[in-house]
Amino acid sequence: MRIAAITAIATFALDQVSKLAVVQGLNLIERGVIEVLPPFLVFRMAWNRGINFGLLANDADLARWALIVVSLAISAWVWVWVRRENPGRWAQISAGLLVGGALGNVIDRILYGAVADFLNMSCCGIENPYAFNVADIAIFAGAAGLVLFTGGGKDGSGKDKPGPRKARRKTP
Repeated sequence: MRIAAITAIATFALDQVSKLAVVQGLNLIERGVIEVLPPFLVFRMAWNRGINFGLLANDADLARWALIVVSLAISAWVWVWVRRENPGRWAQISAGLLVGGALGNVIDRILYGAVADFLNMSCCGIENPYAFNVADIAIFAGAAGLVLFTGGGKDGSGKDKPGPRKARRKTP
């Protein structure tokens, strides 16, 4: 549980510090675009009012608060699951990434009404029109990790859990 908590706190802090540094510190809100290593890395200001890739983006306040409630409910469910199941190290790290990232985006929705996205990466002649942030990366990695490192008789470390021991019957 401690691993999940440390990972969640570190993820949340990294997300919020990166947003503060880039969006506010480099004044990306006013500048709109900063070419860092074009086309591989460009800071491009985007306010995401929906979920991934702007899906369900709606200016309605109801959608904003619904996304906050859903994010908090999923985070709470994952947190309770980690406490109850005490999965292996990698599953706990994955859970911490997901929870920390989700809470980072919740704070944005509460403070700004939208999630501050600024990372834009393109490569090899393919231009990516979308922006994302550290929280989005953590949520994706955490969800993928939970799929990979939980269930199916695994304990999150890649090793099989020991099964129940069968009582041996003595033969006369």
